[in-house]
Amino acid sequence: MTTDAAAPGPADVIARLRAALGDRVDLGADGLEAARADKSGHRSTGRPLAVVRARSVEDVQRTLRIATETGTPVVPRGAGTGLAGAANTGPGEIALSLREMTRILEVRADDLLAVVEPGILNADLNAALGAQGLWWAPDPASRDISTVGGNIATGAGGLLCAKYGVVRDAVLAVDVVLADGRLVRMGHRSVKGVTGYDLTALMIGSEGTLGVVVGATLKLRRLVPGAPRTLTATFPTVRAAAAAAAAVTASGLQPATLELLDAAALAAIHDLLGLPAPAPGLAQLTVQTDGPAAASESEAIARVLAAADGTVSLAADAAEGERLLQVRRSMHPAMERLGTTLIEDVSVPRSALAEMFDEIARIEREHGVVIPTVAHAGDGNLHPNFVFDAPGDPGDAGVDVPAHIWDAADDLFRAALRLGGTLTGEHGIGVLKRRWLRDELGDDQFALQRGIKQVFDPDGILNPGKVFA
Repeated sequence: MTTDAAAPGPADVIARLRAALGDRVDLGADGLEAARADKSGHRSTGRPLAVVRARSVEDVQRTLRIATETGTPVVPRGAGTGLAGAANTGPGEIALSLREMTRILEVRADDLLAVVEPGILNADLNAALGAQGLWWAPDPASRDISTVGGNIATGAGGLLCAKYGVVRDAVLAVDVVLADGRLVRMGHRSVKGVTGYDLTALMIGSEGTLGVVVGATLKLRRLVPGAPRTLTATFPTVRAAAAAAAAVTASGLQPATLELLDAAALAAIHDLLGLPAPAPGLAQLTVQTDGPAAASESEAIARVLAAADGTVSLAADAAEGERLLQVRRSMHPAMERLGTTLIEDVSVPRSALAEMFDEIARIEREHGVVIPTVAHAGDGNLHPNFVFDAPGDPGDAGVDVPAHIWDAADDLFRAALRLGGTLTGEHGIGVLKRRWLRDELGDDQFALQRGIKQVFDPDGILNPGKVFA
């Protein structure tokens, strides 16, 4: 790394980037502005130095070598669909976009694996794999716009986690470019492999702070035979819906999808989609089963939900089932119509889901806020949305979250921790949750994790200011 006395200025860094990467360096106002933000509604304080639109591993290596030599911070980006500000790029920083690295490099049906570049979208990957009778299980609600590399960087989850696991369960290996430009291949192609420390798992969820993922070897599944079955069940209260979801889990039945919408979320989505307004207070579970036993399992789950005082409706066919799931997938657009939202992400043990909804109701009362909430009820992951007014133009600094909203969020995070949960199940820490990280980890683990960051990134140029405050 260049010493401060000899540090080149921004023009020198840009000149070096353009000499090495040519038209891959984007200095246009639109590209620079877009790199400031993700889907959280938050922006960096200003535009980055440049956006490098990498098309190859070599492009990434050249960028990071220049960054190390000049002491310039680098922020890796995928599609910018994150919800924690982890990819937001600010003044003096290089936004390193992997979005144009979209190739499927290899598919091995016999080994149930695929090797892909990080910029490919989840939906595009599965469209290609489906022709070979294969699929990659992670299914964020944003699958049509989120990238595999972004999924890995944030440790994404989604709608199918209860049955098929999260991203860390579906990645065998990663190719990573380190801060100094070295390419390291971590992991293995075999199903089993315990040689040395599990650096692949370490990279998953590291949010670009340890290295840049430029390739991934993914664990595939064969397409599930048979037609899925989808049902909904409505309940007079969200607590009753949460208790019913826990009853499904306790029964030993294994739905592919088990999603919960509270009353405020359900009402907002119905309004967005032009559906009849639900009864006040009504909460809804959406359940999908798959595989050869889909029909019998859906009927058994329907009986469990009916016994828990749910009003159950089974989709007549696949098209109706997809419409029911579309209600769930419309959560974020519906929230955008209510006002400005702080979209949060906590997880608790599944048995504590009803208690967490009790805590959310308490926080709404005590802090005078509205918190429409959706939950991946099958795995205990909740997404509370703190709705507030952002008067006027939020301006260059992005959304300014009022202090009373942060106070309510603080209360919610601490409630999740008290119930044996965690600050984030799938969105990551980014910039939004840095201040609470030590509360969950404790001093010793916090120091260990910062030490790991120092080993991988001794000069501190990879995504500085993210995760660790």
